[in-house]
Amino acid sequence: MQSEGDSKASNPGGLNAGDRGRHPLKELVRRAGDPEWVADTALRFAVRTWDLVSPSEFSALYRRIRSRTMCSNARLRGLYRGVRSVVQSEVPGDFVECGTALGGSAALIALTLQQLGVRRTLWLFDTFEGLPAPTSEDPDFEVASLYTGRCLGTLDEVQNLFEQLKVGEQVQFIKGLFQETLPAAAVPQIAFLHIDGDWYESVKACLDNLYDKVTPGGIIQFDDYGYWKGARKAVDEFLSARGIGAPLNRLDYSGRFLVKPLSSNAP
Repeated sequence: MQSEGDSKASNPGGLNAGDRGRHPLKELVRRAGDPEWVADTALRFAVRTWDLVSPSEFSALYRRIRSRTMCSNARLRGLYRGVRSVVQSEVPGDFVECGTALGGSAALIALTLQQLGVRRTLWLFDTFEGLPAPTSEDPDFEVASLYTGRCLGTLDEVQNLFEQLKVGEQVQFIKGLFQETLPAAAVPQIAFLHIDGDWYESVKACLDNLYDKVTPGGIIQFDDYGYWKGARKAVDEFLSARGIGAPLNRLDYSGRFLVKPLSSNAP
């Protein structure tokens, strides 16, 4: 994930995304050896700069939540377009985000629904205590373990953000580990699912418990597919085991999304 820190003076909740999610030096050194990551980072900087001045509807929303997100502009734009797509296509179901951190990406989803004049429930699942520890199922465990407890946004802080933006209605905040909260979640049907769980077990829990609730034609967006090997492993294993041939569409170095097919093996 990309850290997009801003000064606390410009941050309505007194949080700094950079401080909460900054890459440990060991991780930066490792990533710097990947030319694709370096090129993508430069592009992200250019796009972010444009969104700070652009008059577009997305950019206007981005400026309202930018200090509260660690997602890249490309992935945020993917959320914006995905929400608009399922609404305009009248795909039934609620909106779900697994991995809320500081609340910025979830707030963008809520603001987009508000912009469209749509009232549907937005479910937010998170520990609200920072990232849990990865497991031995994560191929990059050594580096991933350095992030335990990072990307922290408390429940009060995220709820306050939604109140400040006046998008707190129709939102359900569910606190706890995915493995514990998702099996009992009362989400009836999903039109759009945003999975930002970082680690293998977290992403696996999201797919195992929520994929079948996604309406055919609904969208699933993955934040960490290209960045963390555990997330990629969980997605690839799930799609292979289910025989799901829907293509993973690229948003940037890390982000991917798919449109749920009408049948389990439809391309």
